[in-house]
Amino acid sequence: MTTQLHDSIRAAAPGLRGRLLANQPLADLTWFRVGGPAEVLFTPADEEDLARLLAVLDPAVPVTVIGLGSNLIVRDGGVPGVVVRLGGRAFGGIDIDGDRLRVGTAVPDMRLAKAAAEAGLDGLAFFRGIPGSVGGALRMNAGAHGGETTDVLVEARGVDRRGNLRSFTHAEMGFTYRHSTAPEDVIFTSALFRGRPGERTAIEAEMDRVTAAREAAQPIRERTGGSTFKNPPGAKAWQLVDQAGCRGLALGGAQVSEMHCNFLINRDNASAADIEALGEEVRRRVRETSGVELHWEIKRIGIDAPIGKA
Repeated sequence: MTTQLHDSIRAAAPGLRGRLLANQPLADLTWFRVGGPAEVLFTPADEEDLARLLAVLDPAVPVTVIGLGSNLIVRDGGVPGVVVRLGGRAFGGIDIDGDRLRVGTAVPDMRLAKAAAEAGLDGLAFFRGIPGSVGGALRMNAGAHGGETTDVLVEARGVDRRGNLRSFTHAEMGFTYRHSTAPEDVIFTSALFRGRPGERTAIEAEMDRVTAAREAAQPIRERTGGSTFKNPPGAKAWQLVDQAGCRGLALGGAQVSEMHCNFLINRDNASAADIEALGEEVRRRVRETSGVELHWEIKRIGIDAPIGKA
């Protein structure tokens, strides 16, 4: 990748205050620790800075958003166009007013759960079991341990591809299982959640239960990407994977976790291609043994590396 795109953005928007970097490695920003570079990586200073970039950017240039990198595969050839990663005070704040929490989308879900508990607000403890950020939770209606984002969201705010500020009511988010129908070109910047009054000790006890269950059942100390496949209607993805004989299955440096077989792990310096190919092999075996088509829950972005360069 060249610096041409980076240089053209600098020329079109000399007043950008955030970090704009050419050919920036992304592997260390993901939990799998794999993948190629971003052609341009932009970390905006605030919502206005993000809007400025999007307003001047050629509509033909692809824009990709990444959060904590917990549920993500970056392919080995890298990501063309602009990768946006939100962070810092502008996108990392939590403001509480009564039973409502205004939260930046760079806030980790676990931190949101903790803040709600400290404020004596119940209903958000399930976020303790989600290893992502609020932005990802909005995009995929993230959930765990009986709760989902749709249960507590009031509205979301973001910036669209033309640099316009947009707000979305709960109904306009169009939540379904692990999905939102909100426009794909919107980069969410904040969300408003509502909890309900509760006892802090009871809420914290529920969070401890979620934490213990997660640690007992999931390979959280491995280089992994969280749940790999969505649960099909009326079934559990991990059970279908197990029944297909895929527990412990390895390909290159990637392996299906022995502990929880809906998790893939980077066992031995895997490439992104190893991990994705292993996932596709698991999908094939599940389809052959059960007739069920598993769908990826992990987001996969970028392009494959040229043959021989993975």
